[in-house]
Amino acid sequence: MKPSQFQHHAPERVDEVVALLAEYGDDAKVLAGGQSLIPIMALRMATYPHLVDIARVPDLSKISATPNAVRVGAMVRQSHAERDAAVATVPLLAKALPHIGHFQIRNRGTVGGSIAHADPASELPAVALALDARIEATGPGGVRFIDASEFFLSTWQTALDDGEILSAVEFPVWGAGSGFGVEEIARRKGDFALVGALAGVTLDGDRVTRACITMIGVGSTPVRCHEAEAALIAGGANADLDEIGRIAAAPLTPTHDVHASAAYRKHVSPAIVRRALTAALKEARS
Repeated sequence: MKPSQFQHHAPERVDEVVALLAEYGDDAKVLAGGQSLIPIMALRMATYPHLVDIARVPDLSKISATPNAVRVGAMVRQSHAERDAAVATVPLLAKALPHIGHFQIRNRGTVGGSIAHADPASELPAVALALDARIEATGPGGVRFIDASEFFLSTWQTALDDGEILSAVEFPVWGAGSGFGVEEIARRKGDFALVGALAGVTLDGDRVTRACITMIGVGSTPVRCHEAEAALIAGGANADLDEIGRIAAAPLTPTHDVHASAAYRKHVSPAIVRRALTAALKEARS
């Protein structure tokens, strides 16, 4: 199928993007990489008379770094981020990027577009949630920041207000002694994850001073496993990771679809968490 007819807009400044969204309201949709939006439109799952293409806005394609955070503009291509030295200082982000689809998709797909799309099986929303990233939103009222913990409301739904765009994401940089792991189960390499886990730990000897565990494919948003994180911090580097996995999976209420049953997703979740934590602890020790 083909998408319904639409008008293409190509602004060159962020304020022009905001003005177009204000002018056309619900009839307008932001186009970044288009790897999710275009298939949805082609299948007529949604129609938008106006597409506001942000690819020509240079300010949205920049990566900048401080000792504490890396700011990634909304239009930074995923393949570019994979190779960027600043992004490498956020290892969980760097590890998650190669899991996104195939390289052709990452050549077009953007970091901001993936997070704004808010697919619960997508890696980058989970990275943002795990690292307590800050989402930079720009709209008619200027710039504001939204904590990742408050950004993802449901499948494809975020806390962006009408007329706002996700203009950048600030990913915190963890300190020395930290390690990270990303584990997924998918039918084929490049497919969306049936179940996935992203983990991070910071060690001080055998003490776990910081931990994050986030799962994908098991709810309407990425799921932060706070109880499992607390158990890991309490148990330290030699904690029973099988038990931590069970704690993470206990409150999950995954759904059934044509790819996997809810029971299957629930069953494999503890093992996926254990694998991600094993990788994170190994890296932290080294």
